[in-house]
Amino acid sequence: MKRRLVAAVSAAALTLVPALFAQSPTRGAASAVVGGKKITIDYGPASLKGRSIGELLKQLPAERIWRTGLNEVSTLATEGDVVIGGKPVKAGRYSIYTHIPESGPWSLILNSDLGQPLGQLWKEAPEAVKNAPYPYLGNYETSIKAKEVLRVPMTQGKAGSPAETFKVELTPAAQGATLVLAWGDETWSVPVAAAKK
Repeated sequence: MKRRLVAAVSAAALTLVPALFAQSPTRGAASAVVGGKKITIDYGPASLKGRSIGELLKQLPAERIWRTGLNEVSTLATEGDVVIGGKPVKAGRYSIYTHIPESGPWSLILNSDLGQPLGQLWKEAPEAVKNAPYPYLGNYETSIKAKEVLRVPMTQGKAGSPAETFKVELTPAAQGATLVLAWGDETWSVPVAAAKK
C-alpha cells in the first residue's frame, strides 16, 4: 500500500520533495457517523503506476513506517470519543501512519502530532504552502513516536478488483464503521465503534 510518494518515506527522499510536490493530486476523503458523531479522514491518493505493492514496500525506511498516503499528512478527525481496533481514542484530530513489518499484520497508527511545515523539508517551497503539514519522512521513531495515541493491528483482505489508486474508506458496520485501506489487490481494515458512556 504505497504509491509514487512512498519513495518519500525514506530519508533519502527529502531530495525528491520538489518533484513530488509539483505532482500533488486532489486530496481524498472518507467519512462516517459513529455514535451520532462524524469521523472524517483526509488523505493523499497515490498511484501504483505499473509497480507492485511489493516493489513499493522495499522502499520503506528501516523503521517500516509509511505515511499512509501522498504528500500532506493524512489525518483522522472525530467529533466524539471512539474505539478503534478495541482501543479508545478521544475526540480530536490525529495524523495517520501505518507500520508495515516485513511479515505479519500491518498496524494503524494515530499520532497527536499533525505534521511538520513543508518549508522545513523543502527550503524553496512556495510561500503559499510553506506551512502545509507534511508527515515525518524516515524519522518517525525518533521524532514523534512518543506522541502516539493508538497503534492497532489491522486485518488483511483481498480487494474485489485491483485498485490502481490508494483509497481509504469508512464503511458502515453494525457497531459503527470499518476503516479500510485499499491498494493494489490488498485491503487492510480495522473496526471503529462509539465509546461506551
